[in-house]
Parts: sequence; C-alpha cells; structure tokens
Amino acid sequence: MNPTLLAVFEWYGAISAPVAATMVALNLGRRVTGWAFVLFVTSSIALIVYGFADPEQETAIGVQNIVLLMINLTGVYRYLIAKTAGG
Repeated sequence: MNPTLLAVFEWYGAISAPVAATMVALNLGRRVTGWAFVLFVTSSIALIVYGFADPEQETAIGVQNIVLLMINLTGVYRYLIAKTAGG
C-alpha cells in the first residue's frame, strides 16, 4: 500500500480515538456518546488497515483494533440503535 495512504490511516486512527474518548468523557448525552462510538469505529477500521497493510508494522495493532471494533459497534448499537428502557 502507498506509504502516504498508510500514514493517513495511522494518523486518522491516532487522532480520532482521543477525540471520541473526549466526547464520551464529557458525558454530553446519549446522542453525542453514540456519535463518539461511530468515530471510534472509524478509528478502529483505520488502525486495522494500518496494522495489517504496513509491512513494517506488527500486526498487534490490527488485532487489538479488531477487538475494539466489536466493542465500539456495541456502543453504536447501545447508544444510537437500541430503544431505551423509557422510550
């Protein structure tokens, strides 16, 4: 894969995850938290691509983000898709 494109995946994943974590930490409501999980999902996908496509990169970052992707998809479901108990 093109080294420039790999750098885009790497840096997108590195920047978007802390932004999403900040959104969750601020506790600005269910909808914002749900969109934070969407951002986490895109971060995980970027780091999966980076982890497996970069020949100099260990695959551990890719494997870790496969697990995080499943967790983040659960967050998207819980905060944006599932009906709340009260409504």
